[in-house]
Amino acid sequence: MKLGERIKNEMMVIKSLGAVYGDIGTSPIYTFAVIFLFIPPSMQTVYSVVSMIIWTLILLVTVQYAWLATSLSKRGEGGTIVLVHLLLPYFKGARLTALISALGFVGVSLLIGDAVITPAISILSAVEGIALIPGYENTQRLTTLLIASGITFALFAVQKQGIEKVANAFGPIMVIWFFALAITGGYYLLQAPEIINALSPLYAVRFVMEHPFIAFVVLADVILCATGGEALYADMGHMGRTPILKGWIFVFLSLVLIYLGEGAFMLDHPDLRNNPFFEMFHQLVPSLYVLVLVLSVMATVIASQSMISGIFSALYQAMTTRIFPHFNVKYTSNEMRSQIYIGSINWILFVCVIAILFIFQESAKLAAAFGLAVAGAMSITGVLITMIFMYQKKYIKMTASMLTGILSIVFFVSCWLKIPHGGYWSLIIASVPLLLIVLYTQGQKRLYASLKPIQKELFLQEYSKRYRMGDRVNGTALFFARRWDAIPAYIGKTMFQNGIIYDYNIMVIIKTTHEAHGISSEISPLGEGFDQMIIYAGYMEKLDVETILMERNINERVIFYGDEEIVSHNLVWKIFAMIKDVSPNFVSFYNFPHEKLIGVSRRTEI
Repeated sequence: MKLGERIKNEMMVIKSLGAVYGDIGTSPIYTFAVIFLFIPPSMQTVYSVVSMIIWTLILLVTVQYAWLATSLSKRGEGGTIVLVHLLLPYFKGARLTALISALGFVGVSLLIGDAVITPAISILSAVEGIALIPGYENTQRLTTLLIASGITFALFAVQKQGIEKVANAFGPIMVIWFFALAITGGYYLLQAPEIINALSPLYAVRFVMEHPFIAFVVLADVILCATGGEALYADMGHMGRTPILKGWIFVFLSLVLIYLGEGAFMLDHPDLRNNPFFEMFHQLVPSLYVLVLVLSVMATVIASQSMISGIFSALYQAMTTRIFPHFNVKYTSNEMRSQIYIGSINWILFVCVIAILFIFQESAKLAAAFGLAVAGAMSITGVLITMIFMYQKKYIKMTASMLTGILSIVFFVSCWLKIPHGGYWSLIIASVPLLLIVLYTQGQKRLYASLKPIQKELFLQEYSKRYRMGDRVNGTALFFARRWDAIPAYIGKTMFQNGIIYDYNIMVIIKTTHEAHGISSEISPLGEGFDQMIIYAGYMEKLDVETILMERNINERVIFYGDEEIVSHNLVWKIFAMIKDVSPNFVSFYNFPHEKLIGVSRRTEI
């Protein structure tokens, strides 16, 4: 390998530390603290908890995601929607197809629920470390919340500018962060080297067998150590599998050392009341503690940034696959397709995060709600990859994914115990996008069923008569349609009822493919002065239709589209109609010049 390529690959590994591992890299801040609020720190419990944490990282993150999930991709892309698209070709029945699609809907919704709680718990837990600074021991809770809110506002405010300029700084910051974890954990490990025995899974197994109920309850907090593990797969298309896996080796070793170090620290300080993570740093380097605190805040901001960017990408996929209403999208980078900004979603997330901060007020209470969405998403991943490996007849991987999938489900069921203690917020937050997806997809089906298209043959006969009459408008007109085998009623209304026929008319159809990336187009004649253009685009493509038209020397004068006026006596469909009214229309989503757009209104009842 050439030196230049090697340097580039190593830089991608460093970038992956910032883009992928921010969430899981900040989990040591709160995981230990939350677990030992519930159980006393004896030698048995400390060894058992450390063993459970390390083996959770091995089985759920390393095996389920780093090995199994990342081996499944489409053109290097990963994520729940990719798994659904990989699995659907194996099914012929409508019920199974609907079931797998529903799992994909739930997975996206859980991701959104996770995206609200992650910034709240990450930033608040870091800010709470102020209490260990001399003179700030009695910092009021309101002050802590206001500082966390200010950091959160700055994080969401900068989204509009895009993160391309600061993205390169994320990796080096996280390198420093993981080295700090490894060095601190290694230092305390040397103070109590016997904690190394906790690497054995026997301590975790023995604890489960001797205290099954307590172990089951503790699992709901142990899962916090793996939050962000799903990013290994979801962000694979941005970073590449190899840099992510290389980065995981470094991250895994750092996490193992810090958790062993926290275990050793807890053995020496069983009566500790403060957060053990910050107390470790405070006792080790008191003069540098403020710098460590600043570094931890930066790490939690990076963790939150990764989650927000992931939400934008997931929702863009949902919009292009037409399972989610359209929102205005801003592209913040000319080079990085993943860098987009969805303003309305951004500020809705911000309001939700602030609300969660002030509802729970403490990171320990937030942890009581955190983990449910993560475990649910991991369970869905486990089910989907097991089915894919089964159909691919890769039985070794199928067995491994089945075992890790069952473990994910056990964690998920354990997290149900969090529901009365605030976990219901995860379900409430996730239920909003899920209900919106269900309402939108079902409403679209009813809407399309109520819009009666014109048979292509009948339309072309009438079109030929009108076109040859010669009363035409100079220039080119575009008409958008969803199907190639029928003509939308609004085109007939425009041409025949309103008498508007241009010299050159093009019916444009945009088809989302099962591939993540790739754009192609084809034009076929339908009649004199009337062509059909089909644009094929991957579901993660940021499509610029104007550029495609310019490449084919098409300079349209006007763009017609159907603008449905929905009427319904049913409250549910009235809500759907309202969503359609406030959503940007189909062509606005693809960033056409507004001065060229003409909506042809059609009144329909559903």
